[in-house]
Amino acid sequence: MALGAVAEPPVRRRGSDYAQLSRRITQAGLLERRPGWYVARIVLTLGAFVAGWVAVFLLGDSWWQLPLAAVMAVATTQVAFLGHDAGHRQMFRRRGPSEMVGLFAGNLAVGLSYGWWVDKHNRHHANPNHEDEDPDVGAGALVWTPEQALETRGFGRWLAQRQAFLFFPMLLLEGLNLHVASIRAIVGREPDGRYSTPMRRRAVEGLLLVVHTVGYVALLLAVMSPVKALLFAVVHQALWGLYMGCSFAPNHKGMPMPTAEDELDFLRKQVLTSRNVRGSRLVDTALGGLNYQIEHHLFPNMPRANLRRAQPIVRAYCAEQGIPYAETGLFESYRQALGHLHEVGRPLRG
Repeated sequence: MALGAVAEPPVRRRGSDYAQLSRRITQAGLLERRPGWYVARIVLTLGAFVAGWVAVFLLGDSWWQLPLAAVMAVATTQVAFLGHDAGHRQMFRRRGPSEMVGLFAGNLAVGLSYGWWVDKHNRHHANPNHEDEDPDVGAGALVWTPEQALETRGFGRWLAQRQAFLFFPMLLLEGLNLHVASIRAIVGREPDGRYSTPMRRRAVEGLLLVVHTVGYVALLLAVMSPVKALLFAVVHQALWGLYMGCSFAPNHKGMPMPTAEDELDFLRKQVLTSRNVRGSRLVDTALGGLNYQIEHHLFPNMPRANLRRAQPIVRAYCAEQGIPYAETGLFESYRQALGHLHEVGRPLRG
């Protein structure tokens, strides 16, 4: 999608545009921490997560474990959202407490490397939807530009031709992919011996991932047969990956993808590449606040509970500046994302 047609104020004003918006947000008190809200959120989320595992233990060797695995996929994703908030220091201003929550939620509870995720996610925030800078749109199992599609070969090309139809089924493997990527980040090295992924507490992260894996496998095998344990793990991990993918997919997929030639200031870079999803507070909870993607990208350390209040301020300011503000319903956001994936694969379908 071209960026050149976007109506913008004179270049000389660009440097102050974000500062003006930031002052409005600060004056509204929306960057202040919400300790009470987060205490309640952490207690409720972790309480549901622990209660779910207690239910797994008490239910024993029953086929009812499979529906419970689906419930645990939801609980696991909600815990992962806490790790996301901690990574952005939405809970605490200081790094130490944020890392403690992130390591507990990510490595121990979910089995996802907090350090790897923070490194990857920060690069995404710095240059959202930039093909060369954003790791979330780099060529992989999915391709995001026609150029990436044309570079595919073999099975990768077959996938690229059909990726819009295979997107949701492929998300069932995202949970496994996240676990594997976490392990690779901890142990992976460059040819010169340096670790591939920067990480502050590599040994701690590795230990917590081992504890998570051993505890997960031990609990399942202790209360149910190997067959049921395997099926529980498959359902749990598949639906967790699907839920995670469905939470992040509406945010940027199908939005403009700037290149090095697009000279965008911070405000426009974040707004033009992001999409908000309309909905009730139920949608806010289900998507972990990520439905306010524009506000989140402009103010990553804003507490999740303040994003809804920040939205009308940001939307009105964008209107003043003539900056398009993308907002749509949940299903329409998926339609746009899938439409983009389908269009990317068009050159391969002849």
